[in-house]
Amino acid sequence: MRAVQATEFGGPEVLSMREVPEPVAGPGEVVVDVAAADVMFLDTQLRSGWGAEFFKLELPYVPGGAIGGVVSAVGADVDQAWLGKRVATATAASGIGGGQPIGGYAEKALAKADTLVAVPEGLSVPQAVALAHDGRTALAVFDKAEFVPGEWVLITAAGGGLGTLLIQFARAAGAHVIAAARGAAKLALATRLGADVVIDYSDPDWQAAARAATGGAGVSVVLDGAGGALGGAAAEAAADGARFIGYGAASGGFAELDRTAAEARGITALGLFDITGADTDWHALAERAQAAVATGSVEVVIGQTFSLEEADRAHAAIASRATLGRTLLTV
Repeated sequence: MRAVQATEFGGPEVLSMREVPEPVAGPGEVVVDVAAADVMFLDTQLRSGWGAEFFKLELPYVPGGAIGGVVSAVGADVDQAWLGKRVATATAASGIGGGQPIGGYAEKALAKADTLVAVPEGLSVPQAVALAHDGRTALAVFDKAEFVPGEWVLITAAGGGLGTLLIQFARAAGAHVIAAARGAAKLALATRLGADVVIDYSDPDWQAAARAATGGAGVSVVLDGAGGALGGAAAEAAADGARFIGYGAASGGFAELDRTAAEARGITALGLFDITGADTDWHALAERAQAAVATGSVEVVIGQTFSLEEADRAHAAIASRATLGRTLLTV
């Protein structure tokens, strides 16, 4: 079968199409004929050589931690009823809080039977793949935020996959949304999805503009998908007693938050690992996200799609910071 491999660490050009052996389902596993694979910012970082202390990747490897398609084979101990079903799932090697996001950029991929989420009627496989990571994470963040109708919320990285979903979830909960992103296209998308105010954080003192949008009181909730210095700056727009949830590292690291100063202001600060506990029912969150899109109450934004052969172009597009919503490969 054909698969995209990273043959060395480096730029997008290290990705190449190769013929590799087809996977064989072992105990607790299935083989999925891949129709679409998610392309994450993390994929581009790992390909460049970042994160060696966290992810022990051995070259060559096939990137990609989430896929969708049809189950074509099952392990001996797996329910035969999965055969022929449309599913979205993490790859067998992937996992929250462990594992490696690999194996997805291929015509066939292994997955664990207990991570399979059936794709319901009314939802396409690409839509389900676009939700595979972001849908459940967005809902985990949303549940933890505990919005009160009428509150102001600031969402950074608002033009990305998580941000576009969180704008809609926050609006549905009755919150007023300030969406922060970089560039006219992302701000226009945030406006279309329901943001009350949009702010370009390439502008100086953008956080002051966010606070001004609330009449000077500051936002009650910060949902930070940008991380780094941008995430730290977002806290300056928060009111005393606000909730700050930092779940993203699009700028290269999690929010550079002065926790001592935040505590002095009564700001409750939570990080990614505070919303990804062992008691989180990720399967239920995934099904909630799928249902929201299938019924039309929420839009999942697939901003750009590339063929499997164009994986290098997909990585280059993400690196350019110009992508909208999710980026997918189709097979």
